[in-house]
Amino acid sequence: MSTIPSLNTQDRLRLYRFMRQSRAVEDAAWALSSQGRLIGRLYTGHGQEAIPVGMTYALQPEDVIAPMYRDMGAHLVRGVKPVEVFAQYLGKRQSNNKGKDSGLHIGDMSRGIVGMISVLPDSLPVALGVALAFKLRAEPRVALTTFGEGSTSTGAFHEAVNMAAVMKVPLILICENNGWALSTPPAREYGGQSIVARAEGYGIRGVQVDGNDVEAVYSAVRAAADRARSGGGPTLVECLTMRMKGHSIIDAAEYVPREQLAEWAARDPIQRYRAALEAEGLWDEGQEARLSAELSDEIDRAIQEADAMEDPQPADVYEGVFA
Repeated sequence: MSTIPSLNTQDRLRLYRFMRQSRAVEDAAWALSSQGRLIGRLYTGHGQEAIPVGMTYALQPEDVIAPMYRDMGAHLVRGVKPVEVFAQYLGKRQSNNKGKDSGLHIGDMSRGIVGMISVLPDSLPVALGVALAFKLRAEPRVALTTFGEGSTSTGAFHEAVNMAAVMKVPLILICENNGWALSTPPAREYGGQSIVARAEGYGIRGVQVDGNDVEAVYSAVRAAADRARSGGGPTLVECLTMRMKGHSIIDAAEYVPREQLAEWAARDPIQRYRAALEAEGLWDEGQEARLSAELSDEIDRAIQEADAMEDPQPADVYEGVFA
């Protein structure tokens, strides 16, 4: 586990808390879904928490992100509160989408968050447009978007990356390579050995990192952002990780070999980072117990508050349809 000079002790403890908070929120949402209380399906980033947390923490507040449905940590780092997440999951009138949508389809440009598009990686052309706007306005800002390795076989990926390269826009492309495009392994998704190898073909920088090492993700994205801000163009960052649960809550993921899950469970990003912090004397059992209690209380209160919110009304369907 590398230590990056620009990350002080407070930063590192915040990274750990965001990852713990992300998993705690999703675990609670999983329980609510199992009880039949959620609106729509649930997709989690269990085992991938280091990627959205590390990448978003590496950016500046004025930068814009276009995350996907496994990027809970990205929203939390940007200031989205658990109560807002549960209001969204429960389909409440005060939720981000006024009860018209569910899951992490949370868009809030005041926080620099572009609402995700379900078909991956269709957020990529949108993020490309944002980055192009930054370049045309000569603003020192970057855009970042995420997608799975399966979506890199679509036309939207190739067209957007090609244009980003030609226009040399300040765009960071995060491939969360979690080993399974729904139920398809990489060997049946593409012929090459990696996603990052494609960067050379487009004439852009490519970096492959351990997606379960939050500081490695932070470091790669921080470098990509600095490069983009200075006119160096886009960077493709391939983060190697594992989706530890099914594609969605209705997917038992029986197609995943048990030994593969066991191998990745031993590389859990949260447990690894906790061990690293403990080894350096920055964390102990007492702090862990206090954090667990704090998160439990925070989430219980968030669910209660969201549950008490209004449900949407039929007439609401006509509001907020057009800009």
